[in-house]
Amino acid sequence: MRIGPYQLSPPVFLAPMAGVTDRPFRILCRRFGAGYAVSEMVSANSLLWASEKTRKRIDHHGEPSPRAVQIMGADPKMLAEAARYNVDQGAEIIDINMGCPAKKVCNVAAGSALLRDETLVARILEAVVAAVDVPVTLKMRTGWDREHKNAVTIARLAEAAGVQALAVHGRTRADAYRGRAEYETIARVKSAVSIPVIANGDIDGPEKAARVLAETGADAVMIGRAAQGNPWIFRRVAHYLATGEVLPPPRAHEVLAVLLEHLEALYAFHGEARGVRIARKHIAWYTKGFPGGAAYRRAINEAQDARTQVASVRAFFDPIEREERAA
Repeated sequence: MRIGPYQLSPPVFLAPMAGVTDRPFRILCRRFGAGYAVSEMVSANSLLWASEKTRKRIDHHGEPSPRAVQIMGADPKMLAEAARYNVDQGAEIIDINMGCPAKKVCNVAAGSALLRDETLVARILEAVVAAVDVPVTLKMRTGWDREHKNAVTIARLAEAAGVQALAVHGRTRADAYRGRAEYETIARVKSAVSIPVIANGDIDGPEKAARVLAETGADAVMIGRAAQGNPWIFRRVAHYLATGEVLPPPRAHEVLAVLLEHLEALYAFHGEARGVRIARKHIAWYTKGFPGGAAYRRAINEAQDARTQVASVRAFFDPIEREERAA
């Protein structure tokens, strides 16, 4: 599929996730086959742009094109200015967040809270599209709650405003991440507009990705939680879509090699102290499903420096690798 001048292939994308999809993780997922990746959300509040957190979120050094930044806010003028600022910093696509269900976001009428005010949604979309010369996309949910699903209306407003692609998470704001993703609503959105539609929600493997594409008619799928500790999912989904063949999951030695590479990237990008803290959740995700993983995850926080953390990870995988080699 295309977003503006950018041909995105394969049609398997990394979803933006706060605290997860930093530059090291985006680059890693792109290397393993993600056709596209969007940054963590950046506030439209200009007072925050000088903060260390925001500066890291808009750092695209070494990242493959197209570089996409998601902006979050509720004021059309502020969002337009945020779009211009991020384009000046290297963003090639601007994504607007109307999908985040977090209370701290919705309490300031941003994220999925915007879906309650269709007039404001139209004003925001029109302002951001007019502010920049790069493609603008929208990440949204199916509505505020199950009694107020307005995804089709929002999608039509987006297309009319000049938005060039939609990513739809098949849940309402009230659903958060509970229950089954409603792909039937994504299918209705796809039927209602002519711009590309990306299906998001509960896509956790190759067969599921293919089924969601077939059920919704979407142009691509977007994977979030299932990619945590599992960048191989993009390679496996892309291969299945192209060939119908399911690749085996990675063996322990490959998981260890990629995890160690990921840790070093986190230390280099965030600095050792912060990198060690951020790495803890990634280590927990990478080790999930391995023998002794649950007990090990309870001990992850004990390592306070990079050297100790790396040694701990190696010690965890060493007996698993030996057993694999002996098998």
